[in-house]
Amino acid sequence: MTKKKLADDIDFLFEMGAIRFMDRSWVHFLREDFANVTEHHFRVFWLAMVIASHEKGVDTGKLAKMALVHDIAESRSSDVDYLSRQYVVRNEELSVHDMFAGTAVEKEFLELWQEYEERESLESKIVKDADNLDVDFELAEQAAKGSRLQADKAPMRQTVAETKLYTETAKQMFEQLKGVNPHQWHLKTRNRINGGDWKTTS
Repeated sequence: MTKKKLADDIDFLFEMGAIRFMDRSWVHFLREDFANVTEHHFRVFWLAMVIASHEKGVDTGKLAKMALVHDIAESRSSDVDYLSRQYVVRNEELSVHDMFAGTAVEKEFLELWQEYEERESLESKIVKDADNLDVDFELAEQAAKGSRLQADKAPMRQTVAETKLYTETAKQMFEQLKGVNPHQWHLKTRNRINGGDWKTTS
């Protein structure tokens, strides 16, 4: 291992740390408390894993890596919103090539990123489904805080579900997200009221 090679890896890891400072495009319009790029990657990973558990023949190792690489180009190209995309052109391919240049993971992760962009493998389709569904999870969370964005975007999200989702699992998940309470997970599980010192005895 050369000192130069390790230096490129270290630079890359600092850049990966910096994506937690990158806002997603929602903030452009609303200044709401939305997930940043790092947080988005984290839920996309878990969404992909859950979808994969309902599908057959998925390489979950490759899936995990693809989920982690799917949007990292936004570190340099940013998350361009649906309005701005009518006027600007992103060069994500240049971004991701420059990010990985000289690193120990360059070859493997450039290939994974390219596979994701081509959207032909099952794993790439699942990650894209997870990427799309994360929007709907975020909208449900915002609706629970009183935002009307979920209702405003309902026609657009329905179009995405009908034309952009690949797996049956993702399509079913989209339908079940309608009207869901994002706080149900901690209200119904073991907690102080139903299982702790506040539990009433009959």
